[in-house]
Amino acid sequence: MSKRKIVLIGCGAVGSSFIYSAINQSLAQEYVLIDAFEAIAEGNAIDFADCQAGLDHPFTSIKSGNYNDCKDADIIVITAGRPQKDGETRLNMVIDNAKIMKDISLQVKKSGFKGVTIIASNPVDIMTAVYQKVTQFDYHKVLGTGTILDSLRLQHLIAEKIEVNPKSVAAYVIGEHGDSSMIPWSSVSVGNKNIYQQVAEGRIKKEELNQLRDEVAQRAYKIIKLKRATFYGIGVALALLVRNILEGQNNILVAGAYLQGEYGHRGFYIGVPTILNEKGWKKIVELPLTKEEQIAFDKSCAIVKDTLEKTFVTI
Repeated sequence: MSKRKIVLIGCGAVGSSFIYSAINQSLAQEYVLIDAFEAIAEGNAIDFADCQAGLDHPFTSIKSGNYNDCKDADIIVITAGRPQKDGETRLNMVIDNAKIMKDISLQVKKSGFKGVTIIASNPVDIMTAVYQKVTQFDYHKVLGTGTILDSLRLQHLIAEKIEVNPKSVAAYVIGEHGDSSMIPWSSVSVGNKNIYQQVAEGRIKKEELNQLRDEVAQRAYKIIKLKRATFYGIGVALALLVRNILEGQNNILVAGAYLQGEYGHRGFYIGVPTILNEKGWKKIVELPLTKEEQIAFDKSCAIVKDTLEKTFVTI
């Protein structure tokens, strides 16, 4: 196995949760931490280094660094940006974080980086587009976390209702990582049975499906109200994306990918099922949406597209 290097930009709670997941899964041998506050990056590097002796598969090195360290990295993960406030939507954060993302993008571009970038900064669909526009990197080598966390939440909640392991649930949340996201229930299955078959067999009630959609959409707000931020779930989701890219096994996962006609839309990043490989996202998987599902997805796309156009004007 070749020596793998991951650079994290943004060492707050989300970035730190990702690195903790990554080192416990032995995703790379080298880690570099970059943060606007250098002391935080250095402190985290020392703290994570203390884990090394207790790991089954220890990494080679972890250090605080700078943008020059990006040049030979395999993957850059960006979580930098101000956190979401209690009661604030992800889209409310757009202008502040777009300016931060533009500065990061210019620095990464200058480093000569050639690898894959994963964006988790919110609002993630907009920040991913800003990064790609500024860097002009290949669309396929830039992806956002999109609605992967929403999808993992949905899998967990369905599994809890039906009393099965979440890995037995095939379910996607697509669209904006935000209030307009939607669930294509026609494509949800548990084992080899569609969710509507599960309803017919009495394993879950039809009215509970709408309740689950609301619970998924409001889950982040609930966590933020209780503990001010969400980070463990997205940390694991980032590690899942990174592992699938590094292993290059063409697995299908939801991610923020650039639409080029799929689902009848083009010109922006949004959460959809994708095939991942070592070069980033290889292809968007188009689910067979019902008419009602297509309308809901179109509305979500319109919100992202409108916000993105306004954001580009400001930067």
